Amino acid sequence: MRFELYAFLLYYLPKENFLSIIKLKMILVLNCGSQSVKWKIFKRNLEPVLSGKREYFKKEKVKKILEEELKKIKNYHFEINFVAHRVVHGGKYFQPTIINSQVIREIEKFSEVAPLHNPFEILGIKVSQKIFQKAKQIAVFDTEFFKNLPEVSKIYPLPKKIKEKYLLRRFGFHGLSHKYLTYKASEILKKPLKKINLITLHLGGGASITAIKNGQPIETSMGFTPLAGLLMTTRSGDIDPGLVLFLVKKIGLEKTEKILNFESGLKAISGYADFRKILVGQEEKSKLALEIFVWQIKKYLGAYYEILNGKVDGIVFSGAIGAGLPKTRKLILKNLTFLKKTKILAIKTNEAYQIAKEIKENFDI
Repeated sequence: MRFELYAFLLYYLPKENFLSIIKLKMILVLNCGSQSVKWKIFKRNLEPVLSGKREYFKKEKVKKILEEELKKIKNYHFEINFVAHRVVHGGKYFQPTIINSQVIREIEKFSEVAPLHNPFEILGIKVSQKIFQKAKQIAVFDTEFFKNLPEVSKIYPLPKKIKEKYLLRRFGFHGLSHKYLTYKASEILKKPLKKINLITLHLGGGASITAIKNGQPIETSMGFTPLAGLLMTTRSGDIDPGLVLFLVKKIGLEKTEKILNFESGLKAISGYADFRKILVGQEEKSKLALEIFVWQIKKYLGAYYEILNGKVDGIVFSGAIGAGLPKTRKLILKNLTFLKKTKILAIKTNEAYQIAKEIKENFDI
């Protein structure tokens, strides 16, 4: 494998570039999700070098797969100086942070509210620490972009003591994606970041919408957990909290949590967790799932357009559903006459690049 890589680089790169790339200090970005591990290696000028992805087919083999994948990366013999881990929920941590035992404990503590993400990210951190012992391990948090949400958006109407004890607030998620989309839209529309107003939509397996004013988020659909907001492939999104209490009393906490995270959303309505099957499905249940999904997004678009006082420079679609499926965008935008003069952008998000950029901006590389 190592010989094949070097042969490939030597063939496609000038000799001096090939020799420098082997010696150059690199950033490895690691994104361990519930279904796959994705990685990308960047030079310190943020130029990508290599990337890969490996899916988990059996959950009990996740650790073994991670070990195999990271050992493969190490065998390339790049000098990995930083390993940057995408972490969905960091609790009290927001800024990119060097990982120690205290940071790991905080991430573990919030695993119960981000069960589709944090447990796999912790596993990735621990495996990476063993394999890349000389590299600095950095956690980059999805919540950082939303750290300074306005009080009217951030605060929950709950007793102060309870909020302070358990750190209850709207955190917001997909922050790395929404941040990247904001910067990219600023470039495309040629409008200064500090003056741009946007509505960004990250529509994939997880889905969220954010209102951006003067380059900063002022409202977002996800909340204390990534379960809030739009219905998603298997997550319920917003439902009556009384309904949740009712289910806990009837079937217990564990079953309720499983239903809300893994058995709800589009899957519960259509029978499919794959949006592409829903989009082409002719059954009434598929049509209904699509109609509900589009309906909810339209409601958010209308609300966010109003809190931005109708001054919206662009609507930015991203994610496998948002940027990848034109039919979905067409359905969402149909009859939204208030958006007639607003630019519509479809941008493929790049969370790995944004993570590498955070490392470059926050650490001496």
